[in-house]
Amino acid sequence: MAENANGTTLKQPPYTYDIVGSFLRPQKIKDARDQYEKGKISSTELEGVEDECIQQLINKEEDAGLKAVTDGEFRRGMWHMDFLEALEGVEKIDAATWSVNFKGEKPNGAQLRFTGKISFPDNHPFINHFRRLLQLAGAKPVKFTIPSPSMLHLIPCVRGRASYWPISRYQDNDDLLFNDIVKTYQDAVTALYQNGCRYLQFDDTSWGEFCDQEKRKEYEEAGFDLDALEKRYVDTINRVLEVKPDDMTITMHICRGNFRSSWFSSGGYEPVAPILFANCNVDAFFLEYDSDRAGGFEPLRYIKDQIVVLGLITTKTPELEDEDTVIKRIHEAEKYIPLDRLRLSPQCGFSSTEEGNKITEDQQWEKVKLVKRIADKVWGPQD
Repeated sequence: MAENANGTTLKQPPYTYDIVGSFLRPQKIKDARDQYEKGKISSTELEGVEDECIQQLINKEEDAGLKAVTDGEFRRGMWHMDFLEALEGVEKIDAATWSVNFKGEKPNGAQLRFTGKISFPDNHPFINHFRRLLQLAGAKPVKFTIPSPSMLHLIPCVRGRASYWPISRYQDNDDLLFNDIVKTYQDAVTALYQNGCRYLQFDDTSWGEFCDQEKRKEYEEAGFDLDALEKRYVDTINRVLEVKPDDMTITMHICRGNFRSSWFSSGGYEPVAPILFANCNVDAFFLEYDSDRAGGFEPLRYIKDQIVVLGLITTKTPELEDEDTVIKRIHEAEKYIPLDRLRLSPQCGFSSTEEGNKITEDQQWEKVKLVKRIADKVWGPQD
């Protein structure tokens, strides 16, 4: 807990100035990953380079005044596929394209398929990733990110429906599939908690797609009942959260696509708000609000008692937002959410994939500093 300038107690995390998680990869780590993939260095040598770069990142995060540090997702190629393909019973396969259409540069395509019962293995690499982050951070609080449970269903079963052939275990048995997804994520949350994780974020692009009217039409024409699917996703997340201890914060970041400063969905939160905001039991929502594509604040009227982190600072372009304009927008959101449950962050990560957005590292840190300056003006400096 912390007090703002008015003496109001603020539940934290999320912090009044926060981040989504990823940072631009330094060239040294890109080179090392390339050398590893070509068999020129060992996994131990790669890990050593990663540790060095993450330690330097942590130092920069501390210098920027961040309350909790991340590993920048430096050990990943993509924000989600590295985690998902390392699950038991899940395999990544190459694809010509993604089933979502990026409005600009496009990443290499990929898809998931199930090869057996889905489960969280004891040796999942993200447990080691977290342990090493915790060790490098020392006494500093840490934030860790993984893809939302929704993504494990959305990618193969919704986006990839045309090519999805369920294994016999899941043939005509959606209940069993979702039960296995729930157990997999419950085990992941429990394992991370047992290793010291107290601030975890689910990253989720499904809700961004469900906000997009063109994508909704496409999915509905493919035979999906989107309201039913959204309710199923919320139920799945809530069941996962049943194992969350009281001293652990789990948030959700809703993304509309983030590759080389491009995006793939647009539309306000109104189509999903009555189901998601009113029923999902995460502690906070990180919501993208950096452009007109996100719509207005009106859907926030469905929020229950969660914290809302307003992503009013874009990570896609280098220009700094006007501080007074951002402050005005924060106060506009107060019509729906009291100020002590509002926070500020960039709208997304700076590097959801290893390629990174089209900004420089210096510009990246200027964005982070801007978030802190504005937050200090609105909520007062935080101890």
